[in-house]
Amino acid sequence: MTPARDLLTRADQELLQQRCHRIREALVQDGLYDAPVLPAAGGTEAGETRAGMSRWRISPHPFLLSPQDLAFFQSLGPALLAFYRALNRLYQESVLGTQPGWVQAYLDQGKPEDLIAFSRMNRFRDHLPAVIRPDIIPTEAGMVITELDSVPGGMGLTGALARAFDQVNHPPYSLVGGADGMVQGFAAMVRAQLVRSGEDPENSIEGCLAIVVSEEAKDYRPEMEWLAARLQEQGLETYCLDPKDIHFTEDGLLASTKTGTRPVALLYRFFELFDLKNVPKAELVMYAAKKGRVAVTPPFKPALEEKLAFALLHHPVLAPFWKQELGEDTFVRLSSLMPRTWVLDPRPLPPTAVIPDMRVGNRAIADWQDLTMASQKERRLVVKPSGFSELAWGSRGVSVGHDLPQTEWAAALDHALASFPRTPYILQEFHKGRQFDLSYYNERAGEVVPMAGRARLSPYYFVTGDRAELAGILATVCPLDKKLLHGMRDAIMVPCAVAPGESKSQKV
Repeated sequence: MTPARDLLTRADQELLQQRCHRIREALVQDGLYDAPVLPAAGGTEAGETRAGMSRWRISPHPFLLSPQDLAFFQSLGPALLAFYRALNRLYQESVLGTQPGWVQAYLDQGKPEDLIAFSRMNRFRDHLPAVIRPDIIPTEAGMVITELDSVPGGMGLTGALARAFDQVNHPPYSLVGGADGMVQGFAAMVRAQLVRSGEDPENSIEGCLAIVVSEEAKDYRPEMEWLAARLQEQGLETYCLDPKDIHFTEDGLLASTKTGTRPVALLYRFFELFDLKNVPKAELVMYAAKKGRVAVTPPFKPALEEKLAFALLHHPVLAPFWKQELGEDTFVRLSSLMPRTWVLDPRPLPPTAVIPDMRVGNRAIADWQDLTMASQKERRLVVKPSGFSELAWGSRGVSVGHDLPQTEWAAALDHALASFPRTPYILQEFHKGRQFDLSYYNERAGEVVPMAGRARLSPYYFVTGDRAELAGILATVCPLDKKLLHGMRDAIMVPCAVAPGESKSQKV
């Protein structure tokens, strides 16, 4: 941890400032960070962000993990891949009637029928997300996985941060994944996808990788352009494109690039499935994938992108399935990492039924309305949309129960229950992150200052065959007054590294 400002010597302070300047300049050159705006340039105050540009607090240090922490993250990837594989099978067996029908009903709730039918095609039966990113909160009691994201942002940002930190002379530490782990991991995933798409020699696909970014996801375009450029350096012909740059022919998809028209072998879908109706050419991409003329990842499988999957893991009726598919050890491990979660289904229960593991005042309940009168202590719960909604990403649509007056808490529950037909919401246990002390460069003060905050750790796993390899971890540390931990101007965002000894780690 960084010593307090008043304990730093002038030389130490200057060294830390120098590191922050070098990191910032590297990110500015990469097009991922807003250059400083001084009063002489346009009359704005120093440190003010211009519209459309990214800004966060830059630290001279990475977020340090112990070797034991690294072992935890490395072993988590295979467990999460096993979870996706089991979830995929659970859904398919529910459709066939060999698992409860309400499973597929929940996962399909609010989805267009044509998308559901497309996702169930035999051609895509075994397709899983090729990028896995959990959001993990270190708490006093251990790690908690709050969400899983299979269309994650931050890949280019994490890669650029790792390169920037690698260029700065720090005390000895090892960046998780190394300076180029994110780029190399993505490249390995792409090559594995291309091999899979060419399994049938008569229907092999040749061409480039097209990273297609929708208008909804435009804020992430700079980092995906950075990633595309780095992949080009790895020998992968890659372009970051707008959907309108994709064209359909009977032979497959073509990409309009600055250097001409190129056939597309693999399309990386950087847009959410709820946004399909606003994505030009989406139906043509799906048709080409159906005909085997292009490979697409992540697959068009909305059932694998629902937060309510956590509720299925914790449902007592499904425990035998999970234990068989995951194995007892992995089932127990994931059950302890994924907080208890419930689907906010407004339909009444039979007189003999109760909501599993849900209690108010030590009393089992059978009606969600009983929660509206829960005390502040009893409502340490989070309400959020499960998926397939513009509110289901970026901490939108999230209500923290103990942070709301009772009337607003009741209104949030009522809204969630009323939304069930089109957008199911979930209720999830809230886990408070433990406190960490880091430092950052304060541009107004012109010096490196300490900050206490809570961390969200986002490891990135790239799937190659049957393996999910850890390529890097992004740490987002928010001030203590923030209940929702996500990228923001007041947050410190840094890559994770492994300390040479336990005493120098943040002891996650």
